[in-house]
Amino acid sequence: MKRILVAVLLGTALMTGCNGPEQPSVSNADGRLPASDINPTPRDRVVNGGTLRWPLPEFPTQWNFNHVNGTTGAVERVIQGVLPHLMRADEKALPRPVPEYLRSATLERTEGGQTVTYRLNPRATWSDGRPIGYADFVAQARALSGRDPRYEVSSVTGYSRIKRIERGIGEHTVKVTFGGTYADWRSLFSPLYPATAYSGPHAFNTGWKNRMHVTAGPFRVQEIDRTDKTVTLVRDPAWWGRPAKLDRIVYRAMDPGAMPGAFANDEIDLMDIGLDAGALRRVQGVPGASVRRAGGPDWRHFTLNAASPVLSDTRVRRAVMLGIDRDAIARSDLAGLGVPVRTLGNHFYVNTQDGYRDNSGDLGGYDPGRARRLLDEAGWRLHGKYRSKDGRTLALRFVFPSGVPTSEREGELARALLERIGVRVDIEPVPADDAFGRHVTPGNFDIVPFSWLGTSFPVSTMQPVFAKPHGDRLQQNFSRVGSEAIDTAMDRAIAEVDPARVHVLVNRADRLVWRQASVLPLYQRPQLVATRANLANLGACGFVEPAYQDIGFTGPP
Repeated sequence: MKRILVAVLLGTALMTGCNGPEQPSVSNADGRLPASDINPTPRDRVVNGGTLRWPLPEFPTQWNFNHVNGTTGAVERVIQGVLPHLMRADEKALPRPVPEYLRSATLERTEGGQTVTYRLNPRATWSDGRPIGYADFVAQARALSGRDPRYEVSSVTGYSRIKRIERGIGEHTVKVTFGGTYADWRSLFSPLYPATAYSGPHAFNTGWKNRMHVTAGPFRVQEIDRTDKTVTLVRDPAWWGRPAKLDRIVYRAMDPGAMPGAFANDEIDLMDIGLDAGALRRVQGVPGASVRRAGGPDWRHFTLNAASPVLSDTRVRRAVMLGIDRDAIARSDLAGLGVPVRTLGNHFYVNTQDGYRDNSGDLGGYDPGRARRLLDEAGWRLHGKYRSKDGRTLALRFVFPSGVPTSEREGELARALLERIGVRVDIEPVPADDAFGRHVTPGNFDIVPFSWLGTSFPVSTMQPVFAKPHGDRLQQNFSRVGSEAIDTAMDRAIAEVDPARVHVLVNRADRLVWRQASVLPLYQRPQLVATRANLANLGACGFVEPAYQDIGFTGPP
C-alpha cells in the first residue's frame, strides 16, 4: 500500500530515437490507457499447479520493506505473497479489507482525534503458530513512529500520529487511537510484520537481511539463493484462505536488458517492458505472448541532490531544471510505445488522476536563457565550454544502474542539454544491486533518474519524499532538502477528509515543492508488461493489488 522505489531498475532499453517507428495506439477512446490489464479470471478457470517464473530487476538483501533500503519494487513484489496486507486496492484505487486477515475496520471520530477498530480473522496466524494480533500492531507502530532515530525507517507517515494501541473486546480485536485526524489510516499495517521483526532497532535494521524468518500468506519461502540470485516461494499448506493456484513462484534477478531474450527463450513468464520499444517489438513476435498495458499511478523523474556542494544553491537547481527539455526526454523515452506523450506538472497526482493540476509554472518549461541568467547570478561564470566558480568547474554526476539503457539515454540527453548552459554532466553507471544502498540513500550522486510507483494514497506515501530531513533521518527524501511550509501543507492535506478540500491542499503543497526545485517530474509512466497469454490475474496492474492465491495459468499457451 506504500509508494515504492522502482527506479530505473524497471526502465529498460530504449532502442529507437524520437523518429523511430510508432506502434498502433492502444489507448481508450478518450486517449487514456486502461486502468488495469491483468486478464481477470475466476478461480475455477485457473489451473491448479504450475510454476510462475518472475524476474527481478535487482536482488534484494534487505527484506524489511519499511527499512529505508527495503522499500523497493523487488521487495514488495515478493512479500505480497508471504506477508499480511490488511487492505488491498482495486482498479479504482479503493482500498478494501482483505478477509483472510481482516474481518472489518471501523472508524470512530473522537474529541481531538479518531479511533480505528480492527477485527482480525481469528484463523490468521504466523508460520511460527502465533496468532496475528495486538503485539504485532504495537511493535510496528513503535518502530515506525519516528520517535527512536535508531530505527532506519523509510517513512513515519501515519504511524507518527498514533497515540495508543489497545486490546479490544475479544482476543482478535485491536483499537488504534490517533492524535488528530488521519484520513489515510487505511494505508497502515500493509504489510504487517511479526512483532519479533520489530522488537528493537537491531532486529528492525538487520534481522531481515538476506532472510525472511516468519511469514503468513498463501506462499512461504522455500529458499533464498544468494549465489543464483533466486527466491523460491511454494504453496503454504498452513494457509487458512483459499489455497494458492500455483505450486511455486521462482523469482530470479537478472539484468533488465537480458529480460526480452529470456522471455523469448521461455525462461521467464512475464517481464516489465518499461520504456523499451525494441523489447516491445521483440515480445510481440513471441508465440503465445500477450502485452498488457495500463496507465497506472507511476511517474518518472530526476531527483537532484540538494546536499551536494553545487546543487545546494536553489538558483542552480532551478537553472538545471530550466536547462532540461522535458518534452524532448518524454518523446525520446516513449517513442515507439504507442502511448500518449505528455509531461507531468505535479509531484503527488498523475495526469489522469482526480485532483491533478499542473503547478510547474515557469520551471516546467525549457528556458536555457533564464537558466544562464540564474547561473550568472549564482556566481557561476562561463570560462570556455563550462562554468566555474572559485576554481571549481560546474560538473554534475548523473548516476544510474548499469543495464538500464533508458536511464543511460536520459543521461546523454541531459548532458547535451545542460552543456548548452555551461554545465558539465558526467554519466556514471553503477551496479544495479548497489544503486540505492550505496548511491541514492547515502547521497552519492548529483542527479538520479527513477520512477515512483503510486498508490491510492498519494499524499501519505509521498510525504516521506518531501518531508524536511532531521539529522540523519531522511526517510525517502533523497534530495535532502525540505521546509516547514511544505511539512505543514502536507500535514493539513493528510488530516483533511473532504476530497475537494484535499485536492486544494495537496496542490498548495505541490506548488511549494516546485519552488524548492529538488525533484523534476518528467511524465506519467505507462505500464507495459509482457506475459504468457494464459497467465491469469496478473500483468499491468495499475492501482490493482493482486491476490497472489488467485494468480495462475488458464491452460497451455
